[in-house]
Amino acid sequence: MFKKPLADLKTSAPLRSSDRRKLKQRVLQSYTALQPEDGDLLVPDGLQSQKFSTHHDEPGVAYSSPEGDPLWFTIGKGSEDLIPTVYTLWKRPDRLPFLSTPAPVVPKLINGADLMIRGVIQHSPDLVPDQLVAVTQYHRGAIGPPIAVGRMAVSSDTLRSAEEGDVKGKAVYILHTWKDALWELGPSKKTDVPAPRDLKTSEVNTEEEPAQQAADDDGPIASEEKTEPSVAEAESGVNESGDAVAVQPDAAEESADGEGEASVSAARLTAEDVSSLLRAALIQAIGNTLSSLPPSSFPISASTFWSAYVLPAHASAIDVKHSTFKSVKTFLRASAKEGLIKLKESKSDLMVTAVFPQHPDVDSRQPHRTIGDIEAKAKKAEDRVQKEREEEEKRKGETQVVELWKPFGTTIPFFVAAGKERQKHRQRLHLLPQPHQYQRPAVFNISTDQAFANAVSVKGEETPEFMKRDEVLRRVRAHMQTWHEIRAEGRDVVRKKGELKPISVVVKIRQGRKACTLITGFEPFGLQADELAEELRKVCASSTSGKPNSLEVMVQGKQIKSVVDLLITRGVPKRWIESSDQTTGKKK
Repeated sequence: MFKKPLADLKTSAPLRSSDRRKLKQRVLQSYTALQPEDGDLLVPDGLQSQKFSTHHDEPGVAYSSPEGDPLWFTIGKGSEDLIPTVYTLWKRPDRLPFLSTPAPVVPKLINGADLMIRGVIQHSPDLVPDQLVAVTQYHRGAIGPPIAVGRMAVSSDTLRSAEEGDVKGKAVYILHTWKDALWELGPSKKTDVPAPRDLKTSEVNTEEEPAQQAADDDGPIASEEKTEPSVAEAESGVNESGDAVAVQPDAAEESADGEGEASVSAARLTAEDVSSLLRAALIQAIGNTLSSLPPSSFPISASTFWSAYVLPAHASAIDVKHSTFKSVKTFLRASAKEGLIKLKESKSDLMVTAVFPQHPDVDSRQPHRTIGDIEAKAKKAEDRVQKEREEEEKRKGETQVVELWKPFGTTIPFFVAAGKERQKHRQRLHLLPQPHQYQRPAVFNISTDQAFANAVSVKGEETPEFMKRDEVLRRVRAHMQTWHEIRAEGRDVVRKKGELKPISVVVKIRQGRKACTLITGFEPFGLQADELAEELRKVCASSTSGKPNSLEVMVQGKQIKSVVDLLITRGVPKRWIESSDQTTGKKK
């Protein structure tokens, strides 16, 4: 919303004392977890109001501190819906429910993107559409500071179901972010980002199947996650400013208050609770990973067994020192007595020589989301973002080719009747005029519009009464004049009539049995024959020919791959390169 500078920003004016008291009361009523003293901090004396319009011409009002930092804002004419800024959430980071997202996603949010479901790693529980939430960067075992504010597009149930199936779409509609145009209004814009807060397992939500959660060892930690600790949710979410992912407000409280440690009525985990969680992690590790290891993988040292298998199977970050066992070796020895594993003592270390997947507790285990699952999903999301970033970097130097069509012949009356310019070039997505009857139907009624019927008619064929959209587009395009436009960095835009032909890379036989590679059609992309021939001579280590202003370059030998790779590095999109080997009759 504030991706671009504000279109209209009025002069700020001090708020009257009576108006400030009313605003403070609105804040305390809207955010019930706030204490009266919070009201004085978040709605201070000397508060200023300032009207503005976004670059989309949406009116709003910003309420700033005496120093000028925006603290609250409203969007929409006459709106009473107060939205906290990132400045405010940094003062009280636990005021809103939260979602967390991987670090590579944060720049995209700052650049104006909404948060997608696939980008959510952790989230508070009981979220509903249109609920105000905070978005944070995911940190293992901690909650990052809010970096965005938005409204939920879906419920937490949808986020949970996304972990079981391929659910796509938006999770949060972003309203305001750190470093956007609203943030930049404040003189404190260069303030350092606060450090992440510890993930507190003491604040948990047990309102869903508490008995089963306790049995699974992930209950107390599973607050918002799908039966797992908030860390487990980390893989799917952008945080809503709660204390920790494990923090869950009671059903009677508004999820927006996400107050965390002070507001959630939950007891700190006892040593017995932690011991139970450790045992559940071992059982999960045996059933999910260790049972599939070949016998040759054993023995495994106790330290490796613990760090590589048991720790990733935890539902949340816990410490063996807080359990009744106090040490890893004591825990493993107790597990061996139960028949879950087999140990061998050595002078230097304790060795795990076998595991027993047939143990009744392993057979009857109830799978839960583990830290390993969360981190794997977070890594997958980061890899996907990195891949998109790399693809974007590649496209920066790539020649942009746009196919265009211009009204011609029977299509001119069609566009004129719709009030469109007859001389305007149109891209594929905008071939049809946009009155309501032409917008996005799957099937068009052709018979109701004679100009439309003429635009899609084919000589010698009867025009049907109804026609599918794809067929309409194909016929309209066939009756229009074809143009193309080429844009390349450092060169003027070239727009020409006619269809652009791909660069042809063909292997042919010349002079008896000698094969050579011929390249033609490269001149529209700003390539010169002599320069291309010289580069190919070095790349292919072969003789080439290509004189200045020539329309063909020849390379000795079968050099399709080398030629295509070079053309791509010179900015030619791969879809505009067509190669074939005529010595084998196979087109590639």
